[in-house]
Order: sequence, then structure tokens, then C-alpha cells
Amino acid sequence: MSDDSIFMKIVRREIPADIVVETDDVLAFRDINPQAPHHYLVIPKRCIPSIEDLTPEDEALVGKLFLVAQQVARQQGFAEDGYRTVMNCGRDGGQDVYHIHLHVLAGRRMQWPPG
Repeated sequence: MSDDSIFMKIVRREIPADIVVETDDVLAFRDINPQAPHHYLVIPKRCIPSIEDLTPEDEALVGKLFLVAQQVARQQGFAEDGYRTVMNCGRDGGQDVYHIHLHVLAGRRMQWPPG
């Protein structure tokens, strides 16, 4: 997939983002179109277009996404009340940006079923 995705531009600091956590492999920032009072995106710094493009070599990286989501929740003060993590895959799954990203949503009671 293209190195020109909006998320790669954020990784390269070509466009601004409100970054809350950064590691060697992962970046977490506030979503510019929040769907909850707290809405963050956790992305790998390397572009992987979709869940369908993951390989066994990506196993540790995907785990790091969730550990950073946990760090965001604790740092931002909503871990104790709870939060939802979502990763969309493909058009019908609601994926708009083809660079895997984990949504972290909190600050209100989540409904089930979603969507």
C-alpha cells in the first residue's frame, strides 16, 4: 500500500496530530472525528493495509498495538471505567483508511451490538 496514506504522513510529521503515546513501532493520537468523548487511534509506524495483510511476522506488532491502547487508557484516565477497542477490516467492515489502526473509545457507555 502507498506510503502516502494519511497515517504515514502523521508518522513522518508531514501533517499534525495530537500524539499521546509514541514507541519505536507504534503511534497513538486523538481521532480528528471522535465518535466518543475519548477517541484515539493506535497505528503501527509501518503501513499494513488491512487485517487481511497481516503475516505471522506481524504477531508481536499487533500485540504492541493493544499494549499501547492500554497505556493510552491508563494515561488518559479512563482505564478503570472501561473502553472499547475496534479494528475495522475492508469496505463492509467500515475501514476508511487502508493502514491498520486500532480505535480506542471511551467516556460513555458503549452499546451492543455496534453498528
